[in-house]
Order: sequence, then structure tokens, then C-alpha cells
Amino acid sequence: MSATSGKPGLHDLLHASVAAVGGTERPGQVAMAEAVAEAIEGNTHLLVQAGTGTGKSLGYLVPALAQGDRVVIATATLALQRQLVERDLPRTVEALHPLLRRRPEFATLKGRSNYLCLHRLHEGVPQDEQDGLFDQFEAVAAAGPPSSRLGKDLLRLRDWADETESGDRDELSPGVSDRAWAQVSVSSRECLGASRCAYGAECFAEAAREQAKLAEVIVTNHALLAIDAIEGAPVLPGHDVLVVDEAHELVSRVTGVATGELTPGSVGRAVRRAAKIVDEKVADQLQTASETFERLMELALPGRLEKLPEDLGYALAALRDAARAVITALGNTRDASLSDEDAVRKQALASIETVQAVAERIVQQSEYDVVWCERHDRYGASLRVAPLSVSGLLRDKLFTERSVVLTSATLKLGGDFNGVGASLGLAPEGRHGEESPEWKGLDVGSPFDYRRQGILYVAQHLSPPGRDPGRPDMIDELAELVEAAGGRTLGLFSSMRGAQTAAEEIRGRLDVPVLLQGEETLGELIKAFAEDARTCLFGTLSLWQGVDVPGASCQLVVMDRIPFPRPDDPLMTARQKAVEEAGGNGFMAVAATHAALLMAQGAGRLVRATDDRGVVAVLDPRLAKARYGGFLRTSMPDFWYTTDRNQVRRSLAAIDAAARSATAS
Repeated sequence: MSATSGKPGLHDLLHASVAAVGGTERPGQVAMAEAVAEAIEGNTHLLVQAGTGTGKSLGYLVPALAQGDRVVIATATLALQRQLVERDLPRTVEALHPLLRRRPEFATLKGRSNYLCLHRLHEGVPQDEQDGLFDQFEAVAAAGPPSSRLGKDLLRLRDWADETESGDRDELSPGVSDRAWAQVSVSSRECLGASRCAYGAECFAEAAREQAKLAEVIVTNHALLAIDAIEGAPVLPGHDVLVVDEAHELVSRVTGVATGELTPGSVGRAVRRAAKIVDEKVADQLQTASETFERLMELALPGRLEKLPEDLGYALAALRDAARAVITALGNTRDASLSDEDAVRKQALASIETVQAVAERIVQQSEYDVVWCERHDRYGASLRVAPLSVSGLLRDKLFTERSVVLTSATLKLGGDFNGVGASLGLAPEGRHGEESPEWKGLDVGSPFDYRRQGILYVAQHLSPPGRDPGRPDMIDELAELVEAAGGRTLGLFSSMRGAQTAAEEIRGRLDVPVLLQGEETLGELIKAFAEDARTCLFGTLSLWQGVDVPGASCQLVVMDRIPFPRPDDPLMTARQKAVEEAGGNGFMAVAATHAALLMAQGAGRLVRATDDRGVVAVLDPRLAKARYGGFLRTSMPDFWYTTDRNQVRRSLAAIDAAARSATAS
């Protein structure tokens, strides 16, 4: 079916779907649906920037459902997955059923560790992981419920296991800690497999996979999409159309999945597991290698390792070889008739395989990998390895066998799609060839009148930001802006220290409630922020992209500084250097693009509805004065731009007065 013809027509389908979800059909939504249909029909690729309020979900769902082939939709956030599965898809399917004369089935599919494992739940975990945790269940009958958060979480999981139909962690509300969930879940490597597991017939993960095989539309996350691309065995059913929503997150999610890590703790756990089921000689070899690695990590300094120190190289090679010997021994001692022992072996094998694979990857010192050491006050040292770029992987794995639609409110940076396209392995638009598939970029705009609804204010009179997160003149400016706005402020900071310093100062100076990320769960903070218009919410990265609070509660969005990557970020620094060595502008391609994406997302927190009004204030004079400032401003919504501090204070005061009047009436 083409974009504009056929029975039924695309416009008829879209109109019925919009009516079903109680929305309003918008020109941008229509343009997007037409472009998506054209891309699917022509088996080409499309990057679509669709501003907040466009209705982009239906903009891709309707043409995707109409074409009749299997579709995979990958999102970055749980909120959008829920919106699709619980609201948009059910209503759209029902609305289209009379017109299409079929009712497409849809399903959700995630990585195995997202589902409750019944074997883990009933048979327990390896003793080295328990730390006595499950003993708390025995204590319940004798001494009452456990008092610790962990013990309470584990009991909730036991109760929830009897109620849940899906076993999906994301359906457990409120959630539990990662440590608690680890007691009742397994990775794909740790899983026994349905045919070998006593609980295989009841397995939640297997049920989700079977349901996905029968579905026409599969909703998944970026992480599983990355695993499907990276690992040899596919985990997603074959599909003809791929839609990547929240596509600005894709590169970072794929990078995260492709990153390996070794810590003394993870290696030690692998050693303890293996020691129980291999002979003493093999276990001793691994133990010795582990102890050597741990000693070296105690002395390791944080930073990139462009060349491995000789002693660390020897230690990693020894660890790799010892792990390989254990893998061989475990393979020779497997006994399929002993299910409990087999579970322990599978757990040990998964741990050792991870150690072997990461150690081997680091020892190889590939020019396509970046290796660095990190130190954390709580968790100690870790050795990490990540791909220098995932663009080639994405180009080869995503764009070769299907039509791909990527959409977000922020894909057009600095005025075009080429920056995001390059990160995905795509040549500049219109210059495709054998190495790069054909694609098109489309900006369908926004239903909001940004120049009428918002102001972009840059405090160009302030001092440039340095290492000190609490610049006195910046704090003074922040306090004056918050006071003029009457609270109603979302503070986006480039570091947690910056957010904490600002929160302490504003709490001491002004009589407005200030919520700080980390003092409560993010969901509770956002709820409290939305409920009280005088409240301010300060935080870091997740707030730049994760807050949707329309109305009077969010009328001032403040960014303390341009969010460039940290100068000591090993991966970003390596990527910037690689671009420069290839003759490009590393700063613009990596650092400025990173900042532009975050600033576009952050500024997008302000206007979430057609009657929203407010100010985005950037307390970094470089946005007005530096040569790259124009690139960054062009990447943000087209607000009315000013550097006049008095004008902004008057505007905020007027917005505050109007909001108070509306509340009073």
C-alpha cells in the first residue's frame, strides 16, 4: 500500500487511530506517517525528528501495521514501552481492525535477566552469591519479617512470583533493588535452557519468546536490539521493519552493551564458583591469576591505557589462560542427569566465560577498542573495554536486511541530520554508496509555537565555568531566577556535586522547597515536583531527558553549564582523537555533538503542552560568545533568544503572576 493510495488509505487509517486514542491529528504526524510508509514500501531508511506533541507513536505505528509484515519497535525508556503496549497499540489495533480486516497481535520482549527465573526462586542461588540472604526467609516464621530493605524486597519477590503472569521486572511496582533482583534472575549465559530446566515449561522468559514469535509487532528495548546485533545467535525473531524510537539514545545503549568489565570482585566470584566443581590444580591456577590481578588493580591509576603496562598484560594473559582451562574442565565434567549440579556448573561457566572473553579482548589491544581503568570510592577499581565506535556495527547489522525508521525529538543537530547519521554509520544524506545505505532525513516540526511560548536566556555576563561547581556569580544568578519564577524550576546540572551545591545554597537563601536527585526515587521526586508549583527539582543526567511535567510546575529550566563530556572521559577523549587523526574536527564531532544532544533534550523539558510558557536559562556565557555556540543554539528548540537579564526577570515574574492568578481563580 502506498502512502497516498490503496484501500484503505493511509489517511483513513491514521484518522481512525488518532480518534481511538483521543488525540488530535496534526500536520507533522501526517507528514511522518506518509514518509514512514514510503520508506517501508521502498525498503529504504528514514530519520525523523518529531517534536514533543507531534504524536510520533501513531506516526510510525499506523503505516507499520498497515504494511502487514513483522515489525520490531525498540525504545529506550520503560515509560514509552508501557505507553505503546498499554495504550497506543491496543487502541490502534482495535481502530484499524474494521479497515484492515485483521487484528495484528503484539508482544513485549526483553533480555532474559528482565524476567523472574523460577529455578533461581525455588532452588536458590550459588552460596557465594547468597551472603546469607535467603536465610532471612527461614527467619520469618520464627522471628517475624526481616527489617532490612533487602530482606523486605526478597519477600516481596516471593509473594509477587505467585501473582505475576509475565514475570517481567518492570511490572513490579514499586520496584526492588538490583541486588535483590539478582537473586531471582539469570543472564542468558547462566540459563539452563528450557529443555534442561525443571521449570522450563513454566518459564516466563520462554513464554515471552514464544509469544513474540507469533506476534506481528514486537516491542523491545535498545539493549536487546544491541544484543541481537552484537551476538552471533539472533534473539529477536526475523522482521522486515525496524522502528527505533528515542533514537538519540541508541549509540550510547549499544556502546554500553558492547562494553566489557573486569573487577577483582567479579573475578573473585568466578573463582569461588569454579573452585567447587573443577579439580584442585585447575582451580589453583585460576586462584593465583586472580590474586595477581587483584594486587595490580589495587595500585592502578584511573585513566585510559593506550598501551597495557607489561605486568598487567601478563596478569590478564594468565587470567585468560586459567579461565580457558576451567572452561575446558567444566565442559568435560557436565552431567545432564544432575539438574542441581548442572545449574551450579552453568552459573560457574557463565562467570568464567565472561572473565575469559573480556581478558582476551583487553590483551589483544585492538585499535578498535578503548581500554581504561576506573576507581570508585565504594566499589574500588575496575578495568573496562569499549568499542572506539559502534557506527560500523550499526551500519552492518541494522541497515542491511530491513527498512529502518529512527525517530526522536532530537536528531537534527546544528541544522542537519548528518551528525547523528555518522554515529549510526550512515554517510551524509544524499551521498550513499556501496558502503552506506540510502537514507532520508525529515523534520516534521512541532505543534508548539516555541518563539511565542518560551525564551532562551544566556547569562553572558557570568564568569566562564571552571572546576568549581559552585561559582558564586552563577549561584547568585540562579537564586535571582528562581525567586523571580516563584520556584517552578527544573535545575539541570552537569555534575552531582554541582546539583548538591546549588540545592544547599538555594535552600539557605529562598523559601521554596528544593528536591535533590538521590534523596528519593526519581519517580517520587518528579511526582512531588509536579504536584507543588513552588517546588524546584535539581539533578543530573536522567533529569535532562526524563522529566515530562507540563503546566505551571515547570516554567524555568536552568542549565548550569554546557554539558560537554568530562575532559578525563577515556572513551569520549579517544573518539575525539580518532576523528582528529582522520582529518576531522574531533571537538565538533564528539564533544559538541554530545553537548548539543543533551541541551536539546534538556530544553525540551520546558514546553510540553500548547499553553506552557517559560524560560530556558543557560548559566554559561560560552553559549553566547564561543564559536560553537551557534551550533548548540541551533540544535535547541527555536525559542526567542536573549541575553538581557532584566527582561528575563520581568518575563518570569509575569509568568509567575499569571500562574498564581489562574490557580486562584
